[in-house]
Amino acid sequence: MALLEVKDLSIHFGGVKAVQNVSFNIDAGIVYAVIGPNGAGKTTLFNLITGVYKPTTGEIRFDGEPIQGKSPNQLAERGVARTFQNLQICMNMSAIENVMVGAHLRLDRNLLKAALRWPSLRSRDRELRAEAAELMRFVGLESYTNARAESLSYGVLKRLEIARALAMKPRIIFLDEPAAGLNPKETIEVDHLVRKVADSGITVVLVEHDMKMVMNLSDRILVLDYGKKLAEGTGEEVRKNPDVIAAYLGAHA
Repeated sequence: MALLEVKDLSIHFGGVKAVQNVSFNIDAGIVYAVIGPNGAGKTTLFNLITGVYKPTTGEIRFDGEPIQGKSPNQLAERGVARTFQNLQICMNMSAIENVMVGAHLRLDRNLLKAALRWPSLRSRDRELRAEAAELMRFVGLESYTNARAESLSYGVLKRLEIARALAMKPRIIFLDEPAAGLNPKETIEVDHLVRKVADSGITVVLVEHDMKMVMNLSDRILVLDYGKKLAEGTGEEVRKNPDVIAAYLGAHA
C-alpha cells in the first residue's frame, strides 16, 4: 500500500479551478517531484495535502487514513512536515533555537511544570537541544549552532528550515522549492541534503524548478499544467513525453 494516496483532488477559488481531479500515489522511502510551468498548481497541491487548504472535492489518504480537511498541526502529529517557498524562520532566535521549535509537539506543555521549572522539563530541554545540534550537523550547519538567524545567509537559512522540519521526526516531508534563489554551490549542497534525507528513510516530496536537480534526485515525477495532471513517471519517461515538452517549450518547439 502506498504511503500517500491522492484521488480526484480538486479545489476551486470562485470560478478558478486551481487543481482539477488530480490523482497519484507515493510509495514510502522515495523522492517524488512535482513540476510544471508557473501557475500550474504545484504549491496549491502542497497546500491541500498539508492542510493549509481544504479541498473542494477528492480524497487524501496517509498510511491508509483519510486526512483531507485536517489541520496542519493534526497532520504534523501524524508525521507530515513541510517547508515553504518563503522562509519561515524566527530571525530573533539562534539557529539551534529555530531547530528546537520544530520539536514543540514532543514537549510537555504543562504550564504548572513550566512555571516551576521541574527537573524533568530541564532534562528534556537538554535532550532536545542535543537532538537539534545533531540535526544541524546532519544538514551541514554545525558551525552555525549559536549564530543568530538574522546573521545567516539565505542558503544557510534554507538548510536550517529543513533541519527544523526534520526535528518533527516526520515520515514524509514536503519541500517547496528548496533550491529557489540559491547559487550553484548552494544548490548542490541542497541536492545532496535531499538525497541524504531520503536515504535516512523519510519520504521526500518536492516542488522544484531546477530540472537538473529534479532529474538527478527523483524516483518519480508528477507534471501539472493548469491544475491538471499532465504526466507521471520516471525522469526518463517524463523527459520524453511530448505533452510535457509542449507544455514547457510550446507546441511548435
